[in-house]
Amino acid sequence: MTAIDALHKIVEDGMCLGCGLCAALSGDAIKMARGDDGDLRPFASEDFTDAQMGLVHEVCPSLRVEGLPEAISKQAPYHDVIWGPYHEMSLGYANEPAIRHQASTAGMLTMLAIYALDKGLVDGVLHVRASDSNDESPANFGIATISRTAKDVIQASGSRYGPTAALLGIEEVLGCDEVFAVVAKPCDLNALRNLAHHDNRVNERFKYWLTMLCGGFQPDEAFRSFLQDHGLDEAGLSEVRYRGYGCPGPTSLTYDDGAEKAFHYLDFWGEDESQWSMPLRCKICPDGIGEAADLVAGDAWEGASPDRYESQTDLGFNSVITRTTKGVTLYEDAIKDGYVSKSEIVDCDYMSSVQPHQVVKKLAGQARAEGMIAAGSVAPRLVNLRQNELSAKLGSDEFKAQKQGAYERALKERAEI
Repeated sequence: MTAIDALHKIVEDGMCLGCGLCAALSGDAIKMARGDDGDLRPFASEDFTDAQMGLVHEVCPSLRVEGLPEAISKQAPYHDVIWGPYHEMSLGYANEPAIRHQASTAGMLTMLAIYALDKGLVDGVLHVRASDSNDESPANFGIATISRTAKDVIQASGSRYGPTAALLGIEEVLGCDEVFAVVAKPCDLNALRNLAHHDNRVNERFKYWLTMLCGGFQPDEAFRSFLQDHGLDEAGLSEVRYRGYGCPGPTSLTYDDGAEKAFHYLDFWGEDESQWSMPLRCKICPDGIGEAADLVAGDAWEGASPDRYESQTDLGFNSVITRTTKGVTLYEDAIKDGYVSKSEIVDCDYMSSVQPHQVVKKLAGQARAEGMIAAGSVAPRLVNLRQNELSAKLGSDEFKAQKQGAYERALKERAEI
């Protein structure tokens, strides 16, 4: 198989996340562009070499998923089979009411990023903002950005569920002499942990690794289907805000002429996770809980979903998992200096009750990867993620069922191309 074929197989097997890391590392040999499905995809030229594909094979988060480096994970006082290494689990929120209201859930990641900048702990924050009229991408896409002020962070705050090449400009960060916090999806951090084995600059540049509990992103095709189902046009759509201004707040669509259409979170996503539309790679994700991060923030709704009526007045609380001593220090110092508050200590049982879909995916990670491989597809190799213990906890019968399910999904994915 040629290097180009090997790269494109990741896409054809439904495993590409569109993060852009392969393009960032391959110079002009790979370009990111929208594929036939509308999502961001890598397109390789004849200049793409076997050596370059060899590096992609080692760093692509669809081919290799690694949590914290073992030396760091061992420092954590607690280790749970499902939830991994951690120092503490708690509920918290941003102390600034406007940020708590505007940002996703309760503004924890937004406020910690602002704190790191205000205190001079970092020179910038690598994260994602919404696409706007100055970008070539559609309004539902995300754009990687570097924020250097609190104002920048606030303007870029909010969930980004659309396709995003979060790591496409990583060389800009690695090539400078500054230090950064990164706020990105767990898979993006997995990719950076992979890259750190091959590029010492990664650990030199990134001081804080922050992420969210992630249920997956929404393919462009699914977003366009939603528009069509509600008689809305894609043309003239200038802004998409998936949530915020409440917990979770409305999904709002704004057009060039100022017209706006808003939907309750449950009307956009559906009443439960079975209605979510996401890529195959997200469906088999072995690390939606952010094991590569210093600190993880997530939703904390009873029953795993917001109540349609209570959400109208819910001020918002983030679940917070500190995984490293750096994460603990950042969180506790931000509390001491009045940026965020910790309202309650919780435990793994609580986290499993508010994030049950994460438990299912965590237990089935190895089984689903083996099912993909049995179908002839690529699948992630799991590193330092307790895959054997998780598979044992899953049980042999359910392991076989999950493997068969992934096998069938993989065949269906290939047949639909």
